Amino acid sequence: MNARPTITTSVILGLGQILTWGGSFFLMAVLAAPVVSDTGWPRQWVYGSLSLGMLVAGLLSPWVGRKIGREGGRRLLAGSGLLIAAGLVLLALAPVLAVFVMGWLVIGAGMAIGLYDPLFATLGALYGEGARRSISQVTLVSGFCTTLVWPLMGWLIASFGWREACLCYAALLALTVWPLHMRTLPDASPVFRAASSDAQPDIGTEPPAKLFWLVTAGFIVSSVVMTAVSVHLIALLQASGFTLAAAVGLGSLIGPAQVGARLVDAAATKLHPFWSALGFTLLVAAGLLLLLLAPAVASVAIVLYGAGSGIRSIVRGTLPLALFGRQHYAAVLGRIAQPVLIAQAATPLLGGYLLEHAGANASLRVLAALALLNIGLVLALLPWRRHGDRRVAEAVES
Repeated sequence: MNARPTITTSVILGLGQILTWGGSFFLMAVLAAPVVSDTGWPRQWVYGSLSLGMLVAGLLSPWVGRKIGREGGRRLLAGSGLLIAAGLVLLALAPVLAVFVMGWLVIGAGMAIGLYDPLFATLGALYGEGARRSISQVTLVSGFCTTLVWPLMGWLIASFGWREACLCYAALLALTVWPLHMRTLPDASPVFRAASSDAQPDIGTEPPAKLFWLVTAGFIVSSVVMTAVSVHLIALLQASGFTLAAAVGLGSLIGPAQVGARLVDAAATKLHPFWSALGFTLLVAAGLLLLLLAPAVASVAIVLYGAGSGIRSIVRGTLPLALFGRQHYAAVLGRIAQPVLIAQAATPLLGGYLLEHAGANASLRVLAALALLNIGLVLALLPWRRHGDRRVAEAVES
């Protein structure tokens, strides 16, 4: 097996991520308003169905990680498109809200087996440290997801209606995601399957429990901040005095900033991922503090935040691989993903409550405080960074 996947492989996998993210996590941004307008269903339940889907993804994540560790993730990733497509068909045919929610539960199961965490776990299991460059390249390509999918879905909805748009996107997923992964990813070798089935990771001993919970806590905090900003940024900016058009324009700076930061990080593969983690927490904290204290330079604040957000997507795959090693990677990533996704599922509701009852300024203060906390959590990993360096060196020498 090659030391690392080719750039062509990474680009194809990145396209697969665009398709699956666009049909799941990012879909609600363009789907919710037409659904509410057409059906009259309560807005909070329409949005809440995405939270329930994320909850399902979180509950399934440990099982997915263990399965990838034993058998590889090729078929799971390939099947995610079919599962998300089935959920979209349920949305399109939903006569009542309950069926619409059920569709998002199915989509949540597809998210559990098809988004970043299972893909990173699969790459780490197949290629070990050689997966790091591919993880960076995949996130670089998939950073264009909303740039491509939102206009496409907007056009489909405007031209045919939201139900027909869901059916069209379901057909796209069903026809593309399975062959993309089956033809691009190798299956796990029998030797690796045997090794991974005989040596299941024990979080309490190796890798150490303290390390696991430090990494998990950091990812939980960062996911809460990122989700809250993704959902409420426009409202926060409007409450700070910006018009809707200006707020949308400022928000659009996040995408280019993410891609730019990922390009820089992808070129710095010799640096330990700890430094990327520290960099993204510093950038996110700087952006939120600047937005809180100096809204007049909100454009600079958004660019700083967007750059940090872009690097975070890479770190969620590369840091656990460096710290826990290839043998433990898939199962550990699945265990980390569970509380992270559950926290993400709760964030829109909690963030909305805070924004409504405490106001935009207080909400920004809370987000800035969480961002500062995350810097401390990453700094606490410094001793383990050296431990990780020794693990990599030992693996290379052996």
